[in-house]
Amino acid sequence: MGQGRVRLGYLLNRARNIRPGNLVEFARQTQKVSTAPLPVIIADMLWCSVKYDMGFRDYAVWDIRLLNAKERATWMTHPKSFRVTRMYNTPEGRAKLEDKRRFAREYADLLGRESIDLRDVDDTELAAFLARHPKVLAKPNDGHGGGGIDLHETGPGTDPAAFRAEVTGKGQTMIDEFIVQHPDMSALYPDSVNTVRLITFLDKAGVVHLLAAVLRIGNGAVIDNFASGGMFTMLDEYGVALYPGVDKNSNVYPEHPVTHTPIVGFQVPLYDQVVELAFALARRTPEAPYVGWDLAITPSGPVVIEGNHNSSVFQPKPSASGVRTGLLPVYRAAIGF
Repeated sequence: MGQGRVRLGYLLNRARNIRPGNLVEFARQTQKVSTAPLPVIIADMLWCSVKYDMGFRDYAVWDIRLLNAKERATWMTHPKSFRVTRMYNTPEGRAKLEDKRRFAREYADLLGRESIDLRDVDDTELAAFLARHPKVLAKPNDGHGGGGIDLHETGPGTDPAAFRAEVTGKGQTMIDEFIVQHPDMSALYPDSVNTVRLITFLDKAGVVHLLAAVLRIGNGAVIDNFASGGMFTMLDEYGVALYPGVDKNSNVYPEHPVTHTPIVGFQVPLYDQVVELAFALARRTPEAPYVGWDLAITPSGPVVIEGNHNSSVFQPKPSASGVRTGLLPVYRAAIGF
């Protein structure tokens, strides 16, 4: 599918579904870093949505109001990411990653954790699984963005039939063992599994390009997802956090508000193994060259959470990092769009 056609379709769909409330919400968020009047910010936001293919949240989170035209042109955006997904990730590749049941089967040797689908096991097998794991996560087979996930305390005394009825009643069929994370990761925030997202692109020559390395940290929820109140920061080539954490409301955290662990300078443990695993996953997925891999780190090594064929975009926040250029040149060098 051609880039122009994808862009036109996206803009038309966006124009049909524009919500004034979103404009005002993100314009007010922008006023945390700008003294410009609300109408001026809204007008600039609309201009950037067309000129730079920029989402309203992109504009607010990345402090676009503070940047000049040359700097704005360097930002990778969610609409651009959507186009890359549509142009390069095939329906087969998207299905391979999106269907959690299939994902657990096809990547079983790389997962590093145990996962079952209730449609594939009887109550005896389910009871054995629950007895092995004191905590499990139940989630829908086709869930997105960390939605619809519940944590359950389990063990040898758990009634498998009652458990099955409870979770399937919520549309949950995938059951994963709860990951016990590395002590260093738990020191950041112990009440969620804090993950690393590595966004990769597999080119036609079979070379894996690392487009962005992101540390995602929970804050008040069992998952670290941005939409669930979590925060993120960017990592350097050695897995060291470069900047304060940022959440979806543009709050900036030099340290975690609960644990008071400093975020800047935090070293992700076993980071070389994390990158190695992501690259192995990317090579296994030529049908979807552009993927955001979510990996957790246990005391014995990294484990796979999921692969996102429609990965979000992560870049430094200028007011928190001092960085005024985005990652679009990195994406262009690897992908060529």
